[in-house]
Amino acid sequence: MVLNYNDIKEGDAIPAYTSQPITRTHLVRYAGASGDFNPLHHDDTFIKKIGMERIIAHGMLIMGIAGEAVTAWIDKKNLRKFNVRFLGMTEPADLHDMENTKKRATITVTGKVVKKFEENGEKRIQCDIIAQDANSGRKLTGYFIAALP
Repeated sequence: MVLNYNDIKEGDAIPAYTSQPITRTHLVRYAGASGDFNPLHHDDTFIKKIGMERIIAHGMLIMGIAGEAVTAWIDKKNLRKFNVRFLGMTEPADLHDMENTKKRATITVTGKVVKKFEENGEKRIQCDIIAQDANSGRKLTGYFIAALP
């Protein structure tokens, strides 16, 4: 389905997008792909040494999930700007207390259209987004701008 500028209204919700629970395997894959081998994301000994309880997911991995949510709705060729602000840490699902951690490690991205406008000869929308875990823990907020036919 191709979105059309005239079919979108300010206040419309974007489709909610929920990730699979993030596991240590996701962190390993992301570290290899990004080159980010910070011990915060894999080393339990380091984590204990600095006074944290558990490893955490890469913030940019969570941003990637938010980007995936956006491009599941808007074709990536139409994306003009994508901006986020990080708010909280995400623990992988395969740690102790599996049931509660699994809920926290599932990220849902929601948002709404906040502005319609024209710029550079294009009809554009601006949407605010938020990424949260299943316990409503906020992970990031942000916005994107997209051009629509």
